[in-house]
Amino acid sequence: MTKKDVEEIKDAVLDEDGKKSSKKKEEKTPELTDLPGIGPAALAKLEGAGVFDMMGLAVMSPATLSDAAGVSSAVARKAIQAARNMLQLGFSDGMEFAKRRLNVLHITTGSKNFDELLGGKGIESRAITEAFGAYGSGKTQLGLCLAVNVQLPPEQGGAGGKAVFIDTEGTFRPERIKQIAEGIGANPEMVLKNILVARAFNSDHQILLLEKVAEMIKSGEPIKLMIVDSLTAHFRAEFAGRGQLADRQQKLNRYMHELMKLAESNNLAVYVTNQVMANPAQLFGDPTTAIGGNIVGHASTYRLYLRRAKQGSRVAKLIDSPSLPDGEAIYFVTNYGIKDKE
Repeated sequence: MTKKDVEEIKDAVLDEDGKKSSKKKEEKTPELTDLPGIGPAALAKLEGAGVFDMMGLAVMSPATLSDAAGVSSAVARKAIQAARNMLQLGFSDGMEFAKRRLNVLHITTGSKNFDELLGGKGIESRAITEAFGAYGSGKTQLGLCLAVNVQLPPEQGGAGGKAVFIDTEGTFRPERIKQIAEGIGANPEMVLKNILVARAFNSDHQILLLEKVAEMIKSGEPIKLMIVDSLTAHFRAEFAGRGQLADRQQKLNRYMHELMKLAESNNLAVYVTNQVMANPAQLFGDPTTAIGGNIVGHASTYRLYLRRAKQGSRVAKLIDSPSLPDGEAIYFVTNYGIKDKE
């Protein structure tokens, strides 16, 4: 073998290694430390501020990033621009957008009638589904059923993942979860272990728990559903009177946007319950009005009005959806969860 042959073999091996290494680089998921100016110290500060992924940084303003990471405005602008270039944020045609939505998950409610109202498969991920109604209308019952059903495999109407339950009113009941789990033939103890529960004691704690959810997802928890029961209880109690209405709505608006960002970036289904009040200006018809006004109404992808009906049945009315017509579904809340017949 000549010296020339040896050199050619070396070049070929180097080429192959180069190709392999480039492929590995292409397959590697970009991390925050890959951005210019974001080192270990800045990363620790960002994680402390609740920013764990590239998307979270890409949508920040330079001033916000500068304060959170302790870097200059110029470095913050470069890092944000680099993150946006890596994620290729911008416009795409309808076909590309449709392809990105192929991984949307669905979680059955347990009732075929109810699922049909929501398009045939139940609530969907990358969306906020809001249910409001008077006390006893079944809002919490729907949330508990979804927390169990999300653990089913996709072919059975679930998402094969865990649920997070943010409890603001003390409504989570393990014994009820066990009943619903028995209704689908699942192991009650295993079902309970796959539901992560946190009791929120005020609105600030409620907001902080969103950061905890993001941390858990980053650490590898297969969370596919987040339930907030109820969304507005603390905001309503802490911001009383018209003088504080603007502050309440601004804080609630920020919370809803954080919920939506969490749902979009992690392919989560978000289900929130909402309290109601009687509108004194409503002279005819049903005076029931959801708390939160247009802030919650615009931020919610799907809005459901739940109420009691005759002979122990319940009615779910779809009043807002980006793709579905208005309609109603009759269902029952049974010992084993939400069903079509009692």
